[in-house]
Amino acid sequence: MCGIVGYIGYREAAPLLLRGLQRLEYRGYDSAGVAVLNSGLSVLKQKGSVGDLKKTFELSGDCMQGSTLGIGHTRWATHGDPSDRNAHPHLSRDGKTAMIHNGIIENYTALKKELSSEGYLFSSDTDSEVLIHLIDSIWNAHPEFDLETAVRNALYHIDGAYGLCVISEREPDKIIVARKGSPLVIGIGEGEFFIASDAAPIVEHTRRVVYLSDGEMAVLTRDSYLVKTVENVLKEKRVSELDFELEEIEKGGFDHFMLKEIFEQPTVMKDVMRGRVRLDDGLVRLGGIEDYLEQIKGARRIVICACGTSWHAGLIGEYLIEEFARISVEVDYASEFRYRNPILDKNDVVIVISQSGETADTLAALRLAKEKGATVIGICNVVGSTIARETHCGMYTHAGPEIGVASTKAFTAQVIVLYLLALALSKGRTLDDHEIELYLRELSAVPDKVGKILDLNDQILAIARSYKDSKNCLYLGRGFNFPVALEGALKLKEISYIHAEGYPAAEMKHGPIALIDEDMPVVFIANCDATYTKILSNIEEVRSRKGKVIAIANEGDEDIGVLADHVLYIPSAAGPVTPLLNVIPLQILSYHIATLRNCNVDRPRNLAKSVTVE
Repeated sequence: MCGIVGYIGYREAAPLLLRGLQRLEYRGYDSAGVAVLNSGLSVLKQKGSVGDLKKTFELSGDCMQGSTLGIGHTRWATHGDPSDRNAHPHLSRDGKTAMIHNGIIENYTALKKELSSEGYLFSSDTDSEVLIHLIDSIWNAHPEFDLETAVRNALYHIDGAYGLCVISEREPDKIIVARKGSPLVIGIGEGEFFIASDAAPIVEHTRRVVYLSDGEMAVLTRDSYLVKTVENVLKEKRVSELDFELEEIEKGGFDHFMLKEIFEQPTVMKDVMRGRVRLDDGLVRLGGIEDYLEQIKGARRIVICACGTSWHAGLIGEYLIEEFARISVEVDYASEFRYRNPILDKNDVVIVISQSGETADTLAALRLAKEKGATVIGICNVVGSTIARETHCGMYTHAGPEIGVASTKAFTAQVIVLYLLALALSKGRTLDDHEIELYLRELSAVPDKVGKILDLNDQILAIARSYKDSKNCLYLGRGFNFPVALEGALKLKEISYIHAEGYPAAEMKHGPIALIDEDMPVVFIANCDATYTKILSNIEEVRSRKGKVIAIANEGDEDIGVLADHVLYIPSAAGPVTPLLNVIPLQILSYHIATLRNCNVDRPRNLAKSVTVE
């Protein structure tokens, strides 16, 4: 989950690396560091943000100046606390070789013991330092090796995941990169090459990129690059074109990326539907799965695997697919799916969902499903990601870059894709063209309705002021909106550090009701639907225990205002699209509570955007 950057070319390397790290800071922000090669290797690293490192760089004098080759890293701590000593890059024993690493070396304890017996001393608590000493040990034992061969031989001994870059004084015009489980992208410029964990640091310099696959290495010099397997087999790689603009990863006048991404959702929703929805004839076009559509319709069941917010989107997908297409659906945490020996065969379809397309647990679930013969569909946001490449077929969400660690627009984009998939599966099976057209019209009306909900921003801010000091919060919903309650609670705990739980409203009396007192805010999703009277009863149960009620209700509902302490009125809609509306005020509420508590909403503590480790 760390951020990696590298550069070799003709420009000043250090400022470019620092700017790239700032674009990757959502991947980790515990510590940061850079290493550049001049006449020798110069390293600057420390605990704290990239901004802190940049200030130190500006005071560092000439040691980092003039180099046109370097690597940089921003860390999300796994092994070892955030500290100067645990920051990357890590150095070889002689200080002449530097390495940055993303991932986890699972057998680092055994390797560390072996290297210690050879006289290697360790200056950090990280698993990563084992790898640079292993490279150094192999290279010293085999002076006939070049850097590439030393790295390759070291990787033969590694169990676990890695995305790494290595540079050395001994071969001062070369960068070696390798990938297994942690993404790496190579940007191809004119007489220069860029390396990064994703395309965010690259797009301002070049749009031409190569995505490394697992088990691949690249050797970069100033005028060429080669991609090989770890087994030293040359690979021909397709050069892709980046499909987003630099402006999409800037704040655009908003105080935070999260707020910008919340307010982008009407536009994103239209982008997700563009080219996929034809209202005039009730047609859904999903080109990415067209060749597999009939096979999916005939599936014995569909299993959805995801983590975090994507898992909540998958739960809504379960409701949608079963409602529209009447195909049995199960939703699994990807992290559990891979360990419980699931029963799958060629008659099953597995859908994996991930914003980044690189989530380690979801990738493991994907690979397990393929091993068992299932057809695997991917839903992800990042073009060229591992999930996009390894699934049988799939759909991009077209949400654009999402920089805020807490997912907002990616979630609603995933729900829309699942909605369209459910309708596509229903055609010729359960729904006629007229019914599909009606559901598509409901969906097409959502962006404008979301625009109206965004106008409630000031009202939501006022509610947030009343509850910013709460210690706990409960979110309740039913049907399609039970997963929205889960997502609302997750957003609050992620960015404000207030403990929050989501439940089906009817389950409140089976335990959570014991928590309710005058200090407990309870958020109800109270749309005027078949469960409305039941929700009103649940509200009464909370009121009788002096709990504070915040209700998301439909415009024109005159009953709810008598019962709730605060009501946010949103436009009415058909049940299957209501999650796309109800989640918006919950996102905004979490955002404002977090900012009022002086939390860093874009970089919440202990979290990172792309979870590429178990």
